[in-house]
Amino acid sequence: MKKVFCLFPALMFLFILGCRTVEERNVEPVGRVVIYTSLYQYAIEAVWMDMQRHFPDVVIEFVYGGTGVIQEKVRQERASGRLGADILMVAGPAYSLELKELGMLHPFISREIANLAFDYDPDGYWYPVRVSNMVLAFNPQRFARDTVPGSFYDFANETSLRGAVSMRNPLVSGTIFAAIAALRDKYGQPYFEALGNQRVMIDYGADDTLGKLERGETRAAMVLEESILRSRQLFNSPLEVIYPADGTVVIPSTVMIINDSWSANRNAHAAEAVADWFLSREGQNAIVDGWMHSVRSDFRRIPNGSIPMTRILSNSMPVNWENVFRERQDIQTMFETYAAARR
Repeated sequence: MKKVFCLFPALMFLFILGCRTVEERNVEPVGRVVIYTSLYQYAIEAVWMDMQRHFPDVVIEFVYGGTGVIQEKVRQERASGRLGADILMVAGPAYSLELKELGMLHPFISREIANLAFDYDPDGYWYPVRVSNMVLAFNPQRFARDTVPGSFYDFANETSLRGAVSMRNPLVSGTIFAAIAALRDKYGQPYFEALGNQRVMIDYGADDTLGKLERGETRAAMVLEESILRSRQLFNSPLEVIYPADGTVVIPSTVMIINDSWSANRNAHAAEAVADWFLSREGQNAIVDGWMHSVRSDFRRIPNGSIPMTRILSNSMPVNWENVFRERQDIQTMFETYAAARR
């Protein structure tokens, strides 16, 4: 949840910005803004329509990719001295911590700061924008509930599931990477060894994961709640969510603005307005329409078919975002050595 210490530095920064915050931010934004995001394409389509109505004089372009793909794209573009993006929206705060340390982010104090329910950067370099939940899922038309894992621990260790569980590649998916980082912190290296012994299947994408579950090729999958909720609502999928007994991994993903030294269009004014919109009630309504949870404390609507965020948080597995940032290579190596290599 939001840390109380965030407010004072934010107010000090607001005071320092002074005239710009009061006057310049009230000017209607114009120009172009490019957003690199790991939002699924169906979610991009939902928010883009609303944004076009709200920002008629801003050309907004989304570039989609998994968090790992975006990180590699940014790494390559850094070598050229300029990014192709003005805003990044990726899974979890870890990458925001890295880019802040590299001096690539533009700080601003959001108009919505008092309404945020999750942690944000005290200096205004990044804010939570959507909440995804890593859960388990199964197909009750194929397998009985007592034959599938009820926890992440069982997912890796129940021998009756060997060769019958799947997950996306954590080297590509930021949400899966956050989940395995949390599982490493909770269970240590033996968890990765267990995944390898379990012969866990590594899926190309969410559709691949869902397809295997629906066809009965796998008994269970580690997958985002939003993927299951969307499939149930739009396609009448029989798949069901399992909120793991050892804790759902809650992943508040961030929005961050690239500073003028690195950004594609040097349009910080429009980028601030876009970021603020995402955190507004209107923007969060679009987020929830995409089957993700809101980051606002005053927003009661939840994704269709989900349960209240308060219930999910009451049994959640903590993610140490500093560890995800600082120990990324160690986590990758551990997964590749013990889990991926033994499939």
